[in-house]
Amino acid sequence: MTMDEDEIKDPGGSENFFAMDQKMHQREAEIQDVFKSNLKKRFHCVFEGLAQQGNPTLLNDIYTELYITEGGSGMVNIEHEIIQIEKASKRRQDTPIQCNDIFNLPGQNRPIKSVLTKGVAGIGKTISVQKFIMDWAEGKTNQDIQYIFPLPFRHLNLMRAKICSLTDLLHSLFMEIKESKILTNGECRVLFVFDGLDECRLPLDFEKNKKCCDVTEPTSMDVMLTNLLKGNLFPTALLWITCRPAAANQIPPKFVDLVTEVRGFNDPQKEEYFKKRFSDEKMASRIFLHIKSSTSLYIMCHIPVFCWISATVLERLLPEAESAEIPKTLTEMCTHFLIFQTKQCSRKYLEEDHPKNMEMIMKLGELAYQQLDKGNLIFCEDELRKCGIDVNDASVYSGMCTQIFREESGLCEEKVYCFVHLSIQEYLAALYVFRTFQIRNINLLFPDVKIQTTSGETLVIFLLKAAVDKALESNNGHLDLFLRFLLGLSLESNQNLLGLLTQKGKKLPSNEETAIYIKMKIRKNKCPERCINLFHCLNELNDLCLVEEIESWLSKGNLSETKLLPEQWSALAFVLLMSEKKHDVFELRKYSRSEEGLIRLLPVVNASQTAILNNCNLTERSCEYLVSALKSSSSSLRELDLSDNKILDSGLKQLTTGMDNPHCKLKSLRLKNCGVTKEGCAFLASALRSYPSHLRELDLSKNIIGDSWLKLYAVLEDQQCKLEILGLSSCGVTDASCAFLARALCSNPTHLKELDLSTNKLKDTGVKLLSDVLKNPQCTLQKLSLYNSETTEDGLSYLTSALMTNPSHIRELDLGGNKLKDSGIIQFSSVLKEPLCKLESLRLLGCGVTQESIASLASALRSNPSHLRQLDLTNNQPGDTGVKMLCAVLEDPLCNLESLSLKCCNLTEKCCGSLASVLSSNSASLRELCLNHNKLQDSGLKLLSAGLGNAHCKLKSLGLSGCFITAEGCASLASALKSNPSHLRKLDLIKNNLGETERKLLSDVQEDPFCNLKEVAV
Repeated sequence: MTMDEDEIKDPGGSENFFAMDQKMHQREAEIQDVFKSNLKKRFHCVFEGLAQQGNPTLLNDIYTELYITEGGSGMVNIEHEIIQIEKASKRRQDTPIQCNDIFNLPGQNRPIKSVLTKGVAGIGKTISVQKFIMDWAEGKTNQDIQYIFPLPFRHLNLMRAKICSLTDLLHSLFMEIKESKILTNGECRVLFVFDGLDECRLPLDFEKNKKCCDVTEPTSMDVMLTNLLKGNLFPTALLWITCRPAAANQIPPKFVDLVTEVRGFNDPQKEEYFKKRFSDEKMASRIFLHIKSSTSLYIMCHIPVFCWISATVLERLLPEAESAEIPKTLTEMCTHFLIFQTKQCSRKYLEEDHPKNMEMIMKLGELAYQQLDKGNLIFCEDELRKCGIDVNDASVYSGMCTQIFREESGLCEEKVYCFVHLSIQEYLAALYVFRTFQIRNINLLFPDVKIQTTSGETLVIFLLKAAVDKALESNNGHLDLFLRFLLGLSLESNQNLLGLLTQKGKKLPSNEETAIYIKMKIRKNKCPERCINLFHCLNELNDLCLVEEIESWLSKGNLSETKLLPEQWSALAFVLLMSEKKHDVFELRKYSRSEEGLIRLLPVVNASQTAILNNCNLTERSCEYLVSALKSSSSSLRELDLSDNKILDSGLKQLTTGMDNPHCKLKSLRLKNCGVTKEGCAFLASALRSYPSHLRELDLSKNIIGDSWLKLYAVLEDQQCKLEILGLSSCGVTDASCAFLARALCSNPTHLKELDLSTNKLKDTGVKLLSDVLKNPQCTLQKLSLYNSETTEDGLSYLTSALMTNPSHIRELDLGGNKLKDSGIIQFSSVLKEPLCKLESLRLLGCGVTQESIASLASALRSNPSHLRQLDLTNNQPGDTGVKMLCAVLEDPLCNLESLSLKCCNLTEKCCGSLASVLSSNSASLRELCLNHNKLQDSGLKLLSAGLGNAHCKLKSLGLSGCFITAEGCASLASALKSNPSHLRKLDLIKNNLGETERKLLSDVQEDPFCNLKEVAV
């Protein structure tokens, strides 16, 4: 073999190659440093509200962490954005995530390549992107990413006709990377950030666009983007897309690995924002307290942009105004904001040229209304000209219209316009409609309808009534905020601020007249969401009488017996939603046991994490309304209890149409005693097959479904099924269906944690099949109830064998109501001796336990005393001697038994001395002792009292119902509790021969300041 000629000439070739490689890496690092430096210059400042206008603020000085959550789907949400933020303000149960962690979330089993971040206008999507980029550029986080390329859709729109390659595009926008080799390096980790999908004017045709895999191949902007998003082009790149909820479905869900939602500021973050916004702590505190005093303002401050608007207004007003003059409604706040902006412009350019200001405001209002009517939120220069707005005048005369343009090389200089926030656009639109009607008697909402008024009714009242009617016709509430502003602008106080009062002597509308019309609509309208907005409208009119009436009733106690009118129901829903108190759990019975109550309070259900609707006289009709809560992307509902209502199969069918919706995140569904049959089970099985991974708990107890629930087995077998709790008590399940259940659990053994098969005819054969499942090492079942399942000692022997094979997972076992006899219990005791046994609760109610089997249980617990916490021996015959055996174990310092039930065990006073010894023991863990319905008599209670009076006694609950106790025994008990008053919390003495004297005696004990006895039943 001959050496290469070059190697002979240059024996140091490998060293030179290494030096060249090192030089290339060094050059790449220099390029990256320049790139990061340029990004820092571009993103280090934030222009709150108005880009390119006013004084910029350093991002790191003002940035307040936003509340971002994982979850949801990429589906479109058609609800009005203010409705979305009002609902989001009540959702508290989701776990927040840090923005910088979105590509490295803990607990993710697969790498995250593409993220879609949703959020309403002004909620903080763009500033989250800005902070992410800044932290990366400053070397703080995500340093595994080599380059981040921010590509806002509003700028890509301007290049939509351009044909170029991905390489050319990036080189033209980021000139400093021209020498970089990143685009030719297939292993490079870069991030493309596409901000503002809702502003995209490209077709994004994922189906028809051709495939493109070459970064140097010239293609259209649309083809380039769809191939990037599909992963065909630059497959190692990370992608981050932000958008408003109404545009989320432009990217098919299969191309998105993770959906997150920006919810703006939570309550602590609002306060933090104002503290950072003002150097004067007293001013910050005063502004925040004022905002908190107004529910509408406080909710709107979930939106960071509205925090800025509020800060701008209140910073000027608070030092110079009395509290009564400070804005408390949305209309008042936006009115002051408009005044502030126009005065700023007047001082700078026009020297208080008010007519010119108003002319420009009305032109902007015309633009706002026309574009709002079309659903447009971004406008081009032509759309401004059609409303008579000169581009230069707009930038000089008004702070309402934001010019958004970039000055980077390679980007077009075309200008795009939008309002600071959707709420400002709707305010100006309402002002334009109101002013047009006031001056020209033209109703822009119904331009073709001839104005008709009743005697004495002003023309403006006609406009307001028409606006209320039109807003109520909307399915998604797109005119809700517009209506609030229109009504607020009808007030003399707001017109006076704007200088819009009509000619002298012309009658202004009466607040009362408008409010009466709105209340009539609340009474007649059956849509809870629309009614909630009408209460916001009353708030804008400063009419709070209905709300104050309900608040007064609530302060007095339970409303469940009160007959409410429809408008009062709606007021109750509004009060509950606006309350600062957490309503994560909503219990309908506190307010009503009727279908009408549920329907009217549906928005509260929607905002709650848990809805307890059991035993409320509901029917299948209720399910029609609950479906909307299940389908809503903004719903908080995770747990739904409909037990003891006649919803029947037809109601369950309705419910399942919501459960198989992608937005549904229901985790717990309880349908105990709801009249469900095999037909309802079929609907449920179908829904769970569509989306099997959400539900964690399902209770179908006390429904006569028999073995027809077999259709659910296929769901349990699905590896996507994550069901953890399954209740089938009293369902007519037999040993025949246990074979299918066992097969399903063997196929998917790792998820189910609790299984209730009580009061079913399983028999020994059914228990044997289930025992085979328990032997599986992968089985994680922790709680098993076989109460009253017609099992004998033979079935228990199969269970014993299974638990001896795999003893470590079962924590709770209920074998009550079965004829197990001493032989079965003695055999089962071997499980308790097993060192790996972790059984904490064992129920053996009425199982034929005698002194013989108690001896075996006591022996087992003495061998392995530390695990068992609860033992129920109700309705057995352990005898006084058997109880003494147990007491010897209870005094063992290693014994952790906390709850012991010996109810109906035919005990006498002979066992009480042993129990007293346990109570007196410093090492005993016993906290609950039930001795109900035993013949203890006064002599037994005297012995027991000796233990209760001991300073070492820690017992918290004692049951002595029906124990043949008289005044003498009660006196001994009272004396003991006076000696040691601090431990006992609950005492049951009913069904004994006691009277008023004994009640008084125990009442005196409770008056002791050290006594903690809260529940006494005599």
